Amino acid sequence: MNRPYTLIAELTYRCPLACGYCSNPVDYGGRTPLDTAAWRRIFREAEELGIVQLNLTGGEPLLRDDLAPLITEARRVDLYVNLITSGIPLDRNRVARLRDAGLDAVQLSWQSTDPDECNELAGMAVYDRKLAAAQWIVESGLLLTLNVVLHRRNLHRVNEMISLAETLGAHRLELANVQYAGWALVNRLALLPTREQLDRARAAAEAARSRLGGRMDILFVTPDWYADVPRPCMDGWGRRFIVVAPDGAVLPCHAAQTIPGLPLDYATSRSLTDIWEHSELFNLFRGEEWMPSPCRTCERRAIDYGGCRCQAFHLTGDLAATDPACRWSPAHSLVQQARLDADRLASEPLIQPRLLKNVS
Repeated sequence: MNRPYTLIAELTYRCPLACGYCSNPVDYGGRTPLDTAAWRRIFREAEELGIVQLNLTGGEPLLRDDLAPLITEARRVDLYVNLITSGIPLDRNRVARLRDAGLDAVQLSWQSTDPDECNELAGMAVYDRKLAAAQWIVESGLLLTLNVVLHRRNLHRVNEMISLAETLGAHRLELANVQYAGWALVNRLALLPTREQLDRARAAAEAARSRLGGRMDILFVTPDWYADVPRPCMDGWGRRFIVVAPDGAVLPCHAAQTIPGLPLDYATSRSLTDIWEHSELFNLFRGEEWMPSPCRTCERRAIDYGGCRCQAFHLTGDLAATDPACRWSPAHSLVQQARLDADRLASEPLIQPRLLKNVS
């Protein structure tokens, strides 16, 4: 059996921002969040399972008052700790406290290089605060990754984003095109880029990667809906990652909570090892026996593992269907039609999930 490499701890779904591509569940309600003691135990169980990397995310993890003690416990059991944040709220003193607690690196999200556009996409005035947060992170000696979620409304700014990352002193730039789950699926007609936009942006990223050599890593992630073959979502269902939701639900990927009827297990009632090895959920799509045609005989079946299960469900209603992003999928026309609709409805307004400020 594969051993997990990374634990993704979704500490809260609360967030001061209202990004129209947010990956949080659209209908997430006020479930009871895990307390400090529960998260500490989960970190210990993760280390015992062989996990080496911890991503602290949300929502906005900075909204947890116990963030520093959680980082201290994670480092005590020798997990590499990466904070994934919008940088709101943050100040210089808290950066220092998190570093001293043992934080290794920070991934800072960015909406756009244009201040007005950045603020509009985030649903509040964030641009200047992000600039300050990036400066504090670098000055503290922490490694900074700049993460820009790309879509139709900001793809033309890729060269500016690369310049910004250089100016801020980031060691890594993730140019991550929107993947269509959560609020991004709701807003897909407003977010889907054109093929021409993608090609220009990818060429700019490749040119910068060549120019910068080893000075800054640049990752360009193509959206599944333009890739023609699916990516191995989360490196395959239940193969490398464990996601723990704010209420303790243990999942093989971020979006699994959006699928009704899944047999969920909770870290409050079973150990991570027991869930990883024996839970019905994690074993649903391991191996190849579950695969339909054409996946079952496809030469890529051990590369992409059938693609994204959540995407398959949300587009076809069938959790075990071939991912419609694949050009061989019987449902590939759904993705092709969405591209055409997005081109026709390019001015579609973004729906911003403002209620995220009030959930657990």
